[in-house]
Amino acid sequence: MKNALNYIVSIFVIVIVLLLIIPLPAWLLDMMFILNISLSLIILLISMQIKESLEFSIFPSLLLITTLFRLGLNISSTRLILTKQGEAGAVIQAFGSFVLQGNVIVGVIIFLIIVLVQFLVITKGAERVAEVAARFTLDAMPGKQMAIDADLSSGLITEEESRVRRYKIQKEADFYGSMDGATKIVKGDAIMSIIITVINFVAGTIIGMVQSTMTFNEVLSVYSIATIGDGLVSQIPALLISTATGMIVTRAVSDGSLNNDVAKQFLAQPQALMMGGGIMIMLSVIPGMPFLPLMIVGAILIAIGFRAFRAMQQLIAADGAAMAVPGGGAVGSAPMAPPEEEAPPMSENEFYKDINNVYSLLNVEPIEMEIGYSLIPLVDESSGGKLIERIVIFRRQYAQDMGFVIPSIRLRDSSNLNTNQYVINIKGEEVAKGEILIDYYLALEPPNPAGDIDGIETIEPSYGIPSKWITPENKEMAEIYGYTVIDPLSVMLTHLSETVKKHAYELLTRNEVMQLIENIKKVSPDLVEETFPNVITYGPFQKILSNLLKEGVPIKDMETILETIVDSSTKTHDLDTITENIRIALKRTITRKFCEGGQMKVITLDAEVEKAIISGLTKGEQGIYISMSPELMQKLIGQISEQMKKFNELSQTPIILTSNVVRAYFYRLIEQFYPNIYVLSFNEISNNVQIQAIGNIVLS
Repeated sequence: MKNALNYIVSIFVIVIVLLLIIPLPAWLLDMMFILNISLSLIILLISMQIKESLEFSIFPSLLLITTLFRLGLNISSTRLILTKQGEAGAVIQAFGSFVLQGNVIVGVIIFLIIVLVQFLVITKGAERVAEVAARFTLDAMPGKQMAIDADLSSGLITEEESRVRRYKIQKEADFYGSMDGATKIVKGDAIMSIIITVINFVAGTIIGMVQSTMTFNEVLSVYSIATIGDGLVSQIPALLISTATGMIVTRAVSDGSLNNDVAKQFLAQPQALMMGGGIMIMLSVIPGMPFLPLMIVGAILIAIGFRAFRAMQQLIAADGAAMAVPGGGAVGSAPMAPPEEEAPPMSENEFYKDINNVYSLLNVEPIEMEIGYSLIPLVDESSGGKLIERIVIFRRQYAQDMGFVIPSIRLRDSSNLNTNQYVINIKGEEVAKGEILIDYYLALEPPNPAGDIDGIETIEPSYGIPSKWITPENKEMAEIYGYTVIDPLSVMLTHLSETVKKHAYELLTRNEVMQLIENIKKVSPDLVEETFPNVITYGPFQKILSNLLKEGVPIKDMETILETIVDSSTKTHDLDTITENIRIALKRTITRKFCEGGQMKVITLDAEVEKAIISGLTKGEQGIYISMSPELMQKLIGQISEQMKKFNELSQTPIILTSNVVRAYFYRLIEQFYPNIYVLSFNEISNNVQIQAIGNIVLS
């Protein structure tokens, strides 16, 4: 039966296409018109009975089929009207005669009103609602999917339930996307109906005057009846389908069919019904107003409202009686839960399961990115969002470069943010925030632009470069003027990646350290056995790796790091000294990271400055630190600020070169003021690199 129905639908579509070509006799055309009206009426009734839009998910396809069916019938009827002197069947004749009633002008006006109501009110409104519904449904998809993931991870739903919910969300997005396009078909059908009506009337009148012996009045009467009848026979089903379209796309949250919802929600407000009836009765006493109709309507409204009010009071009383009896319930309802003091005690397994569910709420995400509503399309892969794909590439590239796999980055939408904002959280706390305009490009301003470009002035979030948000039309001109133009996704991803790199040392957990050790154990088991735990334990080792990551030194060469720890442990157990020895052992890695084209431009530290730093070293409970007078400190920071300006026109990272003795202490001295400056020692640079000093930090 099902396969036969599939064939019937396919044959029906083929027949519709043939209607555009093959002439139909009048009796068969009548049958087709009756079938068209019946089908449209059934679709309208179904749209009123469904509880949610997805219950009628074939509606967009039906909309296309019925529209094509009407157009085919219009063409067939036009062929009969123009070739048979207005004889296009009994249905068209009946509709035309009933509406015209002997008056052509009145009939034309009524027909035009029906067409304009459908075109300007129902069709245009349904089109706009479908467009908005499609956009909001697609935009909300990432948030809904994140909510499903959150419910699944917290144990509120099962894997099967999450799969069903995801399928429903995808079907909903596909449905509203299809409806957005299908409503354009309805709009085109209304326009085409007007065009066909004009053609029938004008061409029929001309043909009747030229090819028949009828008088002008007879021609006008015959073809006006045929034209108006044909237009109404096609427009009434179109009006029904347009109404069904509007009902489908305006269905939101509902508990039942449209009929049930209307009755339930109207009767839930009896005061409004009674007040409306009272106002109608008051209007009836105004002189000139129709007394009897207003009184009848007012009395009916008051009676319905009073009855609904009594029913509501009885329901409240029944609920109160049910609550008075332990375990009782209202008639036709499910039994109520027993009072709290009579609830059965939890079993031991249930108790600990409940405790575990609570503890799951205390987990803190290592990296989390909250985004505003307007930025969701950048994340949603179904609508072309590339953020997740780019994040995966970044994590892989960072692991290859630095030897450390950063944790997964959790993405979620947030109603607390402005629509264009995003926030980056590290271990639950905000560390960076930005704002992007999704329909614009960010143009980074060069030192000497060749021209000015119109845009919204801003600051690039990753590096603090003065920039402008420009429209896509100004993109090419901005590039001609020397601006570096970046798309919004790259702006946000760059900010995320730079923030993660900056805080990577905080993300290196003890578990990750153990994972790194297990990985190197596969290659050098003897080295790992020699190092742990005889030479160093996991805690101090984690501190060493964190120090390296904090200053951007890759920890990929784990064998060299472990060998250096073993060798250094025979002379010292100071972690700072061991870290410096590891940096020297990794000189080729450091050189490759900071050297470009065999050259390295640096700012050097004057010998007097190094002496002042060494003389200010003080040993405390937390280790060795620099104790320097505020005047000397201020002078040193001022010198660094002046020298760093020399790197503004260079593409290289700012580097200060010092001796190995003071490198670590000098870095700690300036990191709070200049976190983006790298401090290297001479021993950390390979001999084949040409060092070019572009400045010198002095105290004078």
